Amino acid sequence: MSWNPALDPHCPTGDEVDAIDTLIVPRARDLGGFEVRRALPAPQRQMVGPFIFFDQMGPAEFLPTRGLDVRPHPHIGLATISYLYEGRMHHRDSLGTDQWIEPGAVNWMVAGQGITHSERTDDATQTAPMPFFGIQTWVALPKGHEDRPAAFDHVPAADLPQLQAEGVTARLILGTAWGEKAPVRTASEMFYADVVLAPGARVPLPDTHEDRGAYVVSGAVEQAGRRFEAGQMMVFRPGDAVALTAGAEGARLMLLGGETLEGPRYIWWNFVASSKERIEEAKEAWRQGDWQNGRFQLPPGDDAEHIPLP
Repeated sequence: MSWNPALDPHCPTGDEVDAIDTLIVPRARDLGGFEVRRALPAPQRQMVGPFIFFDQMGPAEFLPTRGLDVRPHPHIGLATISYLYEGRMHHRDSLGTDQWIEPGAVNWMVAGQGITHSERTDDATQTAPMPFFGIQTWVALPKGHEDRPAAFDHVPAADLPQLQAEGVTARLILGTAWGEKAPVRTASEMFYADVVLAPGARVPLPDTHEDRGAYVVSGAVEQAGRRFEAGQMMVFRPGDAVALTAGAEGARLMLLGGETLEGPRYIWWNFVASSKERIEEAKEAWRQGDWQNGRFQLPPGDDAEHIPLP
């Protein structure tokens, strides 16, 4: 048995409703000239499959020395992926990873019991304004993986499965969909794809996953006679055959979903866990700040500062 926080067992069927179970309009926050739109978690829905956090970053334009400057901070119980359309971002973590995140590539950071990382646009060679636009997502880990060692995988865009049909280009970022499998190994069954549609083009959602959603990045799509604009997330009823059709301007979508987890998850700051006790233990470990012998270490080469516990 799986657990789904928004699945209503008395949900009407047939002609009473269309295939959309939940429609989410993200909350927008201005971070000083840089807007973030958060679709998950939302009041209507905590997760889509194992996806528990979904932020649209930008679009924005960063001036030299005036971009992202996220100091080292901790995570537990999740895996993260920062997927860019434009710009680049410097990732460093407590495993010793030093990796530039660039458009179309996969950078899959598994926190497990604990990891610390920073995210900056600190390229000393940048002399002109840099466009920046992307999606940051967290995937909650199954209970059996919450205490696993941390890990980081990088896969260039050219190594990801890319599917093309009439008016449809899809890059599979994580998991399995449409008979293809992405190279990064995940802890649970899921799919995550970047899909570009020409005007009027149609894409079917994978039908082998329990939970499925779609986020409109740009343009608009139609489904069951309804139109959905950029910045909206649709979550679909399990088991329905669903296809999305681009409007006259075309569309770009992020499709996501997968197996729902075996129980609820708690979120506090950057921590995700199956129990409040796990959250409290992580809070205390970060508060103590024992970078040499404690649960968390700071990234080599970026250990002069960190974000304190809120």
